[in-house]
Amino acid sequence: MNESTSNVKKVTMASILVAVAVVGSTFSFPVGISKCAPVQHMINILCAVLLGRYYGVGVAFCASTLRLVTGLGSVLAFPGSMWGALLAGIVYNRTGNLFLTLLAEVFGTGILGGLSAYPLAIIVLGKSAGQIAFYTYVVPFLISTIGGSLLAGILLYTLRSTGALAQLKQHQ
Repeated sequence: MNESTSNVKKVTMASILVAVAVVGSTFSFPVGISKCAPVQHMINILCAVLLGRYYGVGVAFCASTLRLVTGLGSVLAFPGSMWGALLAGIVYNRTGNLFLTLLAEVFGTGILGGLSAYPLAIIVLGKSAGQIAFYTYVVPFLISTIGGSLLAGILLYTLRSTGALAQLKQHQ
């Protein structure tokens, strides 16, 4: 398989994962002032394992943009999903360890994304610093990403035990 065919396959898979993330965000639930969409975090991890960190961040950005314009998400989806995708991709690339990749998604989204949402909420949403604490988004983001990470873990460990994960990665 040549490089051009490989790129077409990766872009196709990334497009499908964007669609799944957007459709999956219809299954969201409110936690505090945040809308939790665990499917996005599952997609972040799948991208990290199947496509790599750059595609993962790109998929997170595209899905967040589509969720924003369709009213399925808010501007706060950007820091959460993108930090998680980046860290999960870096950790999987360096270690190949699924469990550490799941933890990287949780830390990236829950901690870094939650803390990054604070200044974004002040700037874009017009919240005053006195209205929200800097850690306001950490708990909701953690709840969302833990749910999505569990879903991804179940899926990936099942795929790995059947040999399907190796086949998916081989055909890219």
